[in-house]
Amino acid sequence: MASLARNDPFLKGFHSLPLQSPTRPQSSLLFRNVNVSFDNSGSPDFRIIRGGGALMLKGCCSDSSRDQKARAFAPNNQLVRDFEARFEDRSTSINGRFVDDHGLCGKLPGFPDFPLTEKIVVAVDVDEVLGNFVSALNRFIADRYSLNHSVSEYHVYEFFRIWNCSRDEADFRVHEFFKTPYFKTGIYPIPGAQKALHKLSRLCKLSVVTSRQNIIKDHTVKWLEKHYPGVFHEMHFGNHFALDGESKSKSEICRSLGAKVLIDDNPRYAIECAEVGIRVLLFDYENSYPWCKTDSVDQHPLVTKVHNWDQVAVRRPTKWRSGV
Repeated sequence: MASLARNDPFLKGFHSLPLQSPTRPQSSLLFRNVNVSFDNSGSPDFRIIRGGGALMLKGCCSDSSRDQKARAFAPNNQLVRDFEARFEDRSTSINGRFVDDHGLCGKLPGFPDFPLTEKIVVAVDVDEVLGNFVSALNRFIADRYSLNHSVSEYHVYEFFRIWNCSRDEADFRVHEFFKTPYFKTGIYPIPGAQKALHKLSRLCKLSVVTSRQNIIKDHTVKWLEKHYPGVFHEMHFGNHFALDGESKSKSEICRSLGAKVLIDDNPRYAIECAEVGIRVLLFDYENSYPWCKTDSVDQHPLVTKVHNWDQVAVRRPTKWRSGV
């Protein structure tokens, strides 16, 4: 058994890993010192970048003179994730590889040679895909305005049409909602999302692309880090339906990331991105989102409807380049 273990190419990789130095603290094998940069440029394209042991928050117009540096520790867990990916999916080209600071895969010592590959970029929406936004919003509207609505009434994802008010009034009510506990503590993860995304994160570069407004980006980042820790490389905010500030379309953000796939619940964003060649998984949780049921998305060849996160997780990201 011992000789078999020594000859196994997978286990040989461990013999090539760095040994503990007598002058190097033991904890340094598990943690590495990294910089965390905060950019206060106020850009609507706010993002967090993870990779190469770093966690960085910045906008699209970063000014290095305004960066505030801090010291932090990040777990050195990418190697473990890629070892797990080898056991879970032997057919993928990322087997036996590590991911460097640029998202490119390189060969681990002792592994058979594989052609270099790059992680596919997948963009993921937040509301109704990662968290139950409308349910929490309905509770606030019922208590504040005595208007009782259920998710089943939202045949379009335009609140002013459902509430029978002006668009400006609807935007005002939503911004009121942002200041309340209904929003701050009343939104919960969609069932199955955490498990599925942790699995996908081994093979994909996952980035959040949301239409949420800049005014709630700090809270959104904290919510995502709490419920989806270590999953997302970047976070981008479109700032749609905002009371102030510029907005950016999802297709524009996705193209800037090089995203090949978008997971979203909104048919308008699905068609917008599909029209520029981005494949879309239209998320209609348990077939319960009325706004998802439109002929335009059902007929588009680049849009595929899914009804839960299990249906997302079973799809092979290595094949998303050629088809969903």
